[in-house]
Amino acid sequence: MLNKIVQIWKAKDLRRDIFFVLSLLVVFRAAAHIPIPGVDVMALRQFFSSNQIFGLLNLFSGGVMENFSIVMMGVAPYITSSIIFQLLGMIIPKMEEMQKDEMGRQKINMWTRWATVPLAALQAYGMITLLRKSSSGLIGLISGFDFFVMIITITAGTVFLMWLGELITEKKIGNGISLLIFAGIVTNLPKAIQQAFVTYDPSKLFMLIGFAVIALITIIGVVIITEGQRNIPVQYAKQIRGNRMYGGTSTHLPLRVNMAGVIPIIFAISVILFPPMIAQFFVNARTSWVAHAAEWTIRVFQGQLFYGILYFVLVFAFTFFYTEVVFHPTQIAENLQKQGGFIPGIRPGRHTSEYIANTTHKIIFIGALFLGVIAILPLIMRAFTGIQSLAIGGTSLLIVVSVVIETVKQIESQLTMREYEGM
Repeated sequence: MLNKIVQIWKAKDLRRDIFFVLSLLVVFRAAAHIPIPGVDVMALRQFFSSNQIFGLLNLFSGGVMENFSIVMMGVAPYITSSIIFQLLGMIIPKMEEMQKDEMGRQKINMWTRWATVPLAALQAYGMITLLRKSSSGLIGLISGFDFFVMIITITAGTVFLMWLGELITEKKIGNGISLLIFAGIVTNLPKAIQQAFVTYDPSKLFMLIGFAVIALITIIGVVIITEGQRNIPVQYAKQIRGNRMYGGTSTHLPLRVNMAGVIPIIFAISVILFPPMIAQFFVNARTSWVAHAAEWTIRVFQGQLFYGILYFVLVFAFTFFYTEVVFHPTQIAENLQKQGGFIPGIRPGRHTSEYIANTTHKIIFIGALFLGVIAILPLIMRAFTGIQSLAIGGTSLLIVVSVVIETVKQIESQLTMREYEGM
């Protein structure tokens, strides 16, 4: 590790890029502490900490929603827009072809940015309206003009973060959007540690040690699952072209245990958030049965057991769904056959496709089970200890570890490229 740090420091351009990325993250955190006037920030933080559903929404905004800052929506609208265009690629054949071409991908990225603006405005309108109706005292009386200015400000903040994320991605030090979420999560860690010291009680020593051990085990598990893969052996047949012989080599086809990353958790959160958010608008409805139905929906989703089971099932199901979207065994089998490759003991074509699909389903089952457990880990901890710990949040650890692994890999690839250039 020390050698890597020395190499990074000696590479002047790489060192400059890393400091540039760090400075942009500082700008992001500075913007996260600029609140919009007319909001009781302390009451809002208590609201998000006591509501598990909105706490998850605050997590994926980068931890800025609880401050009701000018960037309160974070990068959530951009993520939503990206997911929409990924799903459209499944439905529209022309868009699927565009995703395979560089020019097509650039055009889709441009559409994604454009769609982020109305999505950010819509989500800002919904969140402000929801906070005005759900809890008294969070947002005071505001005029129509102030309401409009709030929406414009929040939308501009989302576009600003989207721009920061793209600037970070261009430096090839990591994914910009992921690093912004990472920065929002990590900044909550010192506050959690400080709170633990302030409220320290000798009787809770073993419980705190237990939290630390479980957090360490979770990190190790996330690394193993994130980096875990099944290598399927592939043999290439010998081919004679002119007087030369090609092929005859052996390699492997890597199948990752967790191909979907944190996308299934994002999908699951989007589905879980929708019913209670809609129900909040009808709590004060004049029709009695509509108001009772809204209250019942909110009460059911606040229930630990129902929420935990639904969250686990959705994450498990979306892991398989997203893997089916991004991974195509038939296409892989066709490419192997065209290149003269085959899996030993498996006939090319349909049999190879079925073998790859069956193998993928077996290893994805482990990945889906792991993601489901990680998602509901805070609920499990609360059930056994009665304490909700943000530091032990499974989803937070999953995001942090995944982003760190991805960033380290990109930095190592930058160092390797410079070594080749030196040779």
